[in-house]
Amino acid sequence: MRESPGKGGNDPRVFNMSDENKPIEKPEEKPVEEPKIEAPSAEAPTIDAPITEAQSAEAPVAEVKAEEATVAAPVEAKEEKPVEEPRIEGAVNKGDFILIEMTGRAEETGEVFDTTSEEKAKEKGTHREGNVYGPRLVVVGEGWVLRGLDARLRGVKPNELTPIEIPAAEAFGERDPANVQLVPYRILRSKGVNPVPGAELEIDGRQAIIRSVGAGRVQVDYNHALAGRKIIYDVKVTEIIEDEKAKIKALIGRRFVGVDAEKFGQKMGKKKMNIIIPDEIFFGENIQIAKRGLAMDVLKFFPELEEVEFQEIVKRS
Repeated sequence: MRESPGKGGNDPRVFNMSDENKPIEKPEEKPVEEPKIEAPSAEAPTIDAPITEAQSAEAPVAEVKAEEATVAAPVEAKEEKPVEEPRIEGAVNKGDFILIEMTGRAEETGEVFDTTSEEKAKEKGTHREGNVYGPRLVVVGEGWVLRGLDARLRGVKPNELTPIEIPAAEAFGERDPANVQLVPYRILRSKGVNPVPGAELEIDGRQAIIRSVGAGRVQVDYNHALAGRKIIYDVKVTEIIEDEKAKIKALIGRRFVGVDAEKFGQKMGKKKMNIIIPDEIFFGENIQIAKRGLAMDVLKFFPELEEVEFQEIVKRS
């Protein structure tokens, strides 16, 4: 006979039949704690710390704007300096002040249309009273003569007669058929124009040549008389001016045409040019225009100067 345990017995060798029907209790599962990620310190940020969207949104506005400005900043193009042509020793170069004798003619007909020689002008029937003849001042490259001639002066040797050929396109242009028009005879007569074939005149501010007249209509050609023709200039450079005072004197002669430039006084300082006007031209026609033009020339070709002053001295007679 087995002895049953008393109340509260805890002998492990004794099996209690009432325990069979008790459900097996599962052990309580504790939630797994996620490892805590500490935010990097603001004082010592780490390179590998991830940047969250919130952190990105909180970035200082100034930094974002600076970044945008960096991206949007236009790339400045480098200024291209014009390539300077090498100087030609013993010859004319771009920018030189030269005195030049020249005669221009059409290759096809030999017709002389421009000359600095008074004798040649009389010989060819192109002489005009009041025109000033003699060597002409040219600053090479400034466009003071025909474009095609100006472009071909570089390399010309002084005191040598040099023929220079200029194609029509660089002389007076090609002929344009659109510039030849038929105008009613009565309209020209109403403007005071007497149309005669071959006449060169001005119509409504434009130079024109009357080509033909007939049946109440006049053929008017607005092309230049030498348009479409090859031009030849016979050129002789009489001097390449180097001295600064001589350059000023030449500029004076160009603006005050017909007046002896030797009569003008000149004093050049470090920043200021003083030009003394002779009393004989105090009341000359267009003197103010001439003075303005001369001042602009001096300031252009002498960049170290900042001011040009004109003096008019009146002495007791």
